[in-house]
Amino acid sequence: MERKDFIKKFAIGGSILFSAPLLFDSCSKDDGTGDNNNGGNPSNEIVIDLNNADFSALGSVGGYAYKDNIIIFRTSETGYSALSKICTHQGCTVIYNHSDDELPCPCHGSIYSATGTVLNGPATASLKRYNVKKDGNTLIIT
Repeated sequence: MERKDFIKKFAIGGSILFSAPLLFDSCSKDDGTGDNNNGGNPSNEIVIDLNNADFSALGSVGGYAYKDNIIIFRTSETGYSALSKICTHQGCTVIYNHSDDELPCPCHGSIYSATGTVLNGPATASLKRYNVKKDGNTLIIT
């Protein structure tokens, strides 16, 4: 094997080895949903105990709390909603403003409705919405 052929083959082989992890990672499936329950519940349900002090704000209409990457807020005497807490613009954490029934992002001014749709940019994509079911003093989020 000539020196020129060796260097050429070495360069090609090295680039394949260098780029292989990037290629294989880019082909992996990632639907962006993550594991919001940290593997604790195989049915992907998040269970919120309303008696837990961490969720005491949910005891009154307009109150909100966070669990993993979800914001849960109380919309009425019997109603609760759950959305992704991650702003789709640049990943800041949204808050719930009950008086306007909106979720503003404090970083760049995006505003979402209580259903997660964008009302004011720069965000262009809605927040992910979760189902909430109340069972006694427990909320089940799926």
